[in-house]
Amino acid sequence: MDTALFEFCLRMGDNTLVLGHRVSEWCGHAPVLEEDIALANTALDLIGQTQFWLGLAGEVEGKGRDADTLAFRRDAWDFRSVLLVEQPNGDFGQTMMRQFLFDAWQSLMLDRLKDSSDVRVKAIAEKASKEVAYHLDRSRDTVVGLGDGTAESHSRMQAALDKLYPYVGELFGADEIDAEIAERGIAPLPADLRGAYDALIADIMAEATLTIPDSRWTHTGGRDGTRHSEHLGHMLTEMQWLQRAYPDARW
Repeated sequence: MDTALFEFCLRMGDNTLVLGHRVSEWCGHAPVLEEDIALANTALDLIGQTQFWLGLAGEVEGKGRDADTLAFRRDAWDFRSVLLVEQPNGDFGQTMMRQFLFDAWQSLMLDRLKDSSDVRVKAIAEKASKEVAYHLDRSRDTVVGLGDGTAESHSRMQAALDKLYPYVGELFGADEIDAEIAERGIAPLPADLRGAYDALIADIMAEATLTIPDSRWTHTGGRDGTRHSEHLGHMLTEMQWLQRAYPDARW
């Protein structure tokens, strides 16, 4: 088995799976109908991307596990999602700040993956990047609109940024898996994206009149599975219930 590629695909797929489920929790609860539909479509895009990433992970693993099995039959400690995407939705502003912080990273990563030496990774990136370009436009515009809006919306967006920014650094962490994947030309080292990411975030936060926290300290442990937040386990309990209760059910 190609362990490095398997782990890379899990990291990409688990991020979109967990965030997709989080965003889907807004269905029927968003502040206005237009946002309800937009959030549902974003969630569907993310879950669709998950199907590709976890499908490739299962193919690379070669043990007969498909995307559904990897999504619904693994426990929390087997997930490789970053802690940022596991965080609860909070209010609408927090949801959109979390989405923007992830979209900015994902757009940069997918852009680089379109030059991947692995044709399967390249194909996924080329398809997903079209969807993520829309996600980024929408989350960016919403963050700016709310940040530079009323006193109440500004306060909520600043609180969201203060709460979520300490999770950003994990997106750029690296280990031996990342080193091997980069050496093989499959994906860039995560740290290579940090400069462009910081520049993008700085520009948008300035436009939104929001202040980026000074601290560079970051929560870690999600992308290598050593430490997840308590929120992931609760989320998986809900997400995986049907497959756990009725294994291999068909309808």
